[in-house]
Amino acid sequence: MNSHLKELEERIRYQFENHNLFVQALTHSSYANEHRLDHSRCNERLEFLGDAVLEIVTSDFLFHKYDTLPEGDLTKIRASIVCEPTLAYCAADLSLGSYLYLGKGEDATGGRSRNSVVSDAMEALIGAIYLDGGFANAKEFIHQFILNDIEHKQLFYDSKTILQEMVQSRQAEALTYEILKEEGPDHNKSFEVCAKIGREEVGRGVGRTKKAAEQVAAYNGILKLKAEDENNRTAGDVCI
Repeated sequence: MNSHLKELEERIRYQFENHNLFVQALTHSSYANEHRLDHSRCNERLEFLGDAVLEIVTSDFLFHKYDTLPEGDLTKIRASIVCEPTLAYCAADLSLGSYLYLGKGEDATGGRSRNSVVSDAMEALIGAIYLDGGFANAKEFIHQFILNDIEHKQLFYDSKTILQEMVQSRQAEALTYEILKEEGPDHNKSFEVCAKIGREEVGRGVGRTKKAAEQVAAYNGILKLKAEDENNRTAGDVCI
């Protein structure tokens, strides 16, 4: 196995017995098509399996963590964790996109940072770990890299709504989003956006779409406002 994959094994803290499964989890359909591989060699079947494993592990985790919440609330929290943007956010922490086998066209048009591509690869990796090392190892991976810090992941998922509610509760000026930069050709755009309360900038974000960039900007805005609230409380306690 090459050093490229060994490096990823160290990142995910799991060593594969069957390296073919590992490679398959990282192989996008565009690569399989370009190299005329059998379609079963790409990661789509593993993604299907990993999705199911992720859902049961997440459901079990939430069922025990929030033992008084009704089914509707648990379903909403689970949706915020297993959705494409959140999985892509988790994949970015592992730099998973840089390890993928992509076709030249997919690579050239920004596939390594495309949410749909990296979130699918994250699920495929779960499926591969499940087949290679069993349910316990897949569960450990999910707990370490997806179910860690879920409060912040919920904030990220609902960031625009939560920031809007925070602004309204403060009776502050209107929340708006402003595009600061737009780069790249139509098939590989990048947007930089800032979230503003009145004229004050509270957060910035970069994404492949305006919506994705706004989501990141809102998330960073939430973190800034929460930090300010915490500092104000601490200052108040000191004065007392």
